[in-house]
Amino acid sequence: MNNGNTQSDFIIIKAQQDGVNVIGLTRGSDTRFHHSEKLDEGEVMIAQFTEHTSAIKVRGNAKIMTSFGEIESEKTK
Repeated sequence: MNNGNTQSDFIIIKAQQDGVNVIGLTRGSDTRFHHSEKLDEGEVMIAQFTEHTSAIKVRGNAKIMTSFGEIESEKTK
């Protein structure tokens, strides 16, 4: 997926519980939240890194799939 262009980097997030939060963070010298989604169990979101999105935060129990592999976030306590 990664060909040197940040706009081609996608991740897939699959919620393993209700209420998983996916938060987009901005690029630049002042990082801010710019978008937020809430996923319920079984819902899938495909997200893309762009010229405005430098990071994506996942809160809750979810499977995250990238071109680098898979990882699972843990349940929020």
